[in-house]
Formats: sequence, C-alpha cells, structure tokens
Amino acid sequence: MAQNLGKLDRVLRFALAFWWLGPWAPQYGADWANLVVAVIGWIALVESFLGWCFLHKLFGIDNKNQ
Repeated sequence: MAQNLGKLDRVLRFALAFWWLGPWAPQYGADWANLVVAVIGWIALVESFLGWCFLHKLFGIDNKNQ
C-alpha cells in the first residue's frame, strides 16, 4: 500500500479528525448523523497517519508529491 496523500492533505485530514472527534464536533438531533460525523472523523484520522486514501486509489489520484 503506497502512500497517495501529500503533506498538506494529511495535515488537513488530521485537523478535521481533531475537530470532529473532539468536544467541538457538530452535534445534530439525529443520532445517525452524529455517528456519521464520528465515523468520518476516525477515517480521516487513520488516513492522516497512513498517508493513503481509498477514494484517491479508486479514482487514480496521487498527491504524494504535493
């Protein structure tokens, strides 16, 4: 699994995860919406550490050199 995320992309994903998994996460009236926010936050956190994104791989995007 080769990395396909650039440094800026990884930093922004980490910031999104930090925000959406922390006390500043948006809170909605529907429990399913709060669950979606948490799942996306965890995905962003894992991707920021791995440097690899499934959707980038699926669409053939490689930002590693950016």
